[in-house]
Amino acid sequence: MALLRWFLIGMLSLHAAAFATEQPLGPQKARWLLTRAGFAPSDAEAAEYSTLTHRSAVDRLLAGARTTALAPAPLWIDERLVPPREFRAMSDEQRRVQLQKQIRMGLELRGWWLREMVATPSPLTERMTLFWHNHFVSAQPKVRYAQLMYRQNVLLRQHALGRFDELLHAAAKDPAMLIYLDAVTSRRGSPNENFAREVMELFTLGEGNYGEQDVKEAARAFTGWSIDPAAGTYVFRRLLHDGGAKTVLGRSGRFDGDAVLDILLAQPSTAEFIVGKLWREFVSPEPDGARVRSIAIQFRIGGWHIDGVVRALLMQPEVIERNDDNALVKSPVDLVAGLVRQSGGELTAPVPAAVALAGMGQNLFSPPNVRGWAGGVAWINTQTLLARKQFLDRALTGTSAGPAEAMATTVAEPAASADGLRRRLQALEQVRSARVDSVAWLASVGLAPERIASPDARARLEQALLVVAPSAPAREGALGLDTLRAVLLGPAYQLK
Repeated sequence: MALLRWFLIGMLSLHAAAFATEQPLGPQKARWLLTRAGFAPSDAEAAEYSTLTHRSAVDRLLAGARTTALAPAPLWIDERLVPPREFRAMSDEQRRVQLQKQIRMGLELRGWWLREMVATPSPLTERMTLFWHNHFVSAQPKVRYAQLMYRQNVLLRQHALGRFDELLHAAAKDPAMLIYLDAVTSRRGSPNENFAREVMELFTLGEGNYGEQDVKEAARAFTGWSIDPAAGTYVFRRLLHDGGAKTVLGRSGRFDGDAVLDILLAQPSTAEFIVGKLWREFVSPEPDGARVRSIAIQFRIGGWHIDGVVRALLMQPEVIERNDDNALVKSPVDLVAGLVRQSGGELTAPVPAAVALAGMGQNLFSPPNVRGWAGGVAWINTQTLLARKQFLDRALTGTSAGPAEAMATTVAEPAASADGLRRRLQALEQVRSARVDSVAWLASVGLAPERIASPDARARLEQALLVVAPSAPAREGALGLDTLRAVLLGPAYQLK
């Protein structure tokens, strides 16, 4: 089996290698590759990869992948869960305090993950964890328990570049997922169809590749999947399971939930659906159908190895070439984590930075709906673009609309009302949560903050930070700091 796996990965590599060259990447292409595979790299990272060929660089990225986070976990991850029955028995004041405790824990969780994305030695690991977070969607407002959202994040990272079949089975039984998609209420005689429908439409087959009867029959198979409310762990409640015969996608039998997942995995549309989504993540906005199908075939028959698919996609020529057709819009996470990593700056306040992400449209651990964030051009609208520019301006100039020293009190103390909590979150969003060392950043391209930027130096800065030509370049005679600000606040900086 191991030999077969490496043979098939080799076939994927040969397929991608047709587009590759044996020449060193050089600094610019290294930056483009690293930005797609993770977040915008520092000059040192780009220089390290610039001497490698495209193939060797992708090999190194995959060899450095992790299965665990580097940052220490939040202190409360093993705190006891308050079961729903106990929560309902509380007084109004006790429930308010408990809910606000979960909100505060959720804020800390968001800050923890953002700090990991900035500091990780394997940005590819965190990009894939984020990808799966937006694929196997759960959201804290409905799940409620921050502890379960943390455990789900750990699970997604553990399987991020492993085997998709194993990830699918594990994610489907994840307690946060079971709560979010109402599977815990599904029982024999009264199956809930939410979980079965989303497993087909959003996790495997994609829209249009199943029928309503398939959903109804699959929902019966998933009955009995539940959780222990005190421990927050998966349990199978046999007495609630419908063990009768079912027909799903033309196959009949006394299927349980795991058997249905295996039926979904056997469908060619599942591999194509996953590869198509990964293509949009790494390569270009519009997938190449022929190449997607070729990679998907190897993905399915080769044992569902995600790392092999990622390798094939990162070897596509679009990853190290840029034009208006294959440029991708940066997500808020791309913008924030990339800015800090690229500038050699510092994430000074992770929780306010995570709140700022929410203001830009990407509230970690709380996607807007079961479909997740739409991504692409949907990231940009009048409100989110203003939030992006305000964050960049604060990071660059050091201005803050709220006192940073008040941040700890803002996070730690419960608010007296929902309006009070909303005001505190708005104040957090305006805190300067990231710092850019503009002097060092400008010096790397031969500029100084208070000296006029020469045309050559300005061109070097634009080449280092942008993937397409700026639509509104800095004016002639601008000082170095003003030139940097013009580049960061221009539309082209929103692309990768």
